[in-house]
Amino acid sequence: MSERNYQVCPSILAADFNCLGEQIHILEENQIELLHIDVMDGMFVPSISFGMPLIASIRGSSRLFFDVHLMVQEPGRYVEEFVKVGADSITVHVEACRDVGATLEKIKSLGAKCAISLNPETSVEAVLPYLPMVDMVLVMSVRPGFGGQKLIPESLEKVAYLARVREEQGLDYAIEVDGGVTHGNLDEVVSAGVDIVVAGTAVFCGDIAENVKIMRR
Repeated sequence: MSERNYQVCPSILAADFNCLGEQIHILEENQIELLHIDVMDGMFVPSISFGMPLIASIRGSSRLFFDVHLMVQEPGRYVEEFVKVGADSITVHVEACRDVGATLEKIKSLGAKCAISLNPETSVEAVLPYLPMVDMVLVMSVRPGFGGQKLIPESLEKVAYLARVREEQGLDYAIEVDGGVTHGNLDEVVSAGVDIVVAGTAVFCGDIAENVKIMRR
């Protein structure tokens, strides 16, 4: 495994909701600090997942940093409510906002971390104007909306490019990748310049504690 520092951010989209609280507790016991929460509206992406009530229900019993990923059309309509129920960071898609800058500023004004995401078919140049504003850039390495897809290799080129821009411009955003990350390709993903690795089935399928250990090696 690469010796580069990175964090694993388990995605509860792959969790067993019959025992979600127990599974989050296992993550905490194994020194996980971040939790990725995918919110889907059935419009920006075909799937519908969950929203404010679920986040509120787990916020009271978890110390984890809630990385809330809004795969939602015009997410600015909802960011205030998500911050109220416990989102520590909110990610919006460059493709989903009429006014990306205003949406990011609104998130920041509410005291949350803000992040921008782009889909596999979107050129990395689309997010360049917003890099000085954001705390994180989320590169989607699969088409959003469904779990269990294979990582699209070209997404790692975007990661490497964003890492170069960060260094050249003296910026300090984190780079996160989401989709298709497995035990087998983790080294390649991290070597591209990723700081935060979102992992769903790679963490929640099987022995969660053991999977976390493997993903953090």
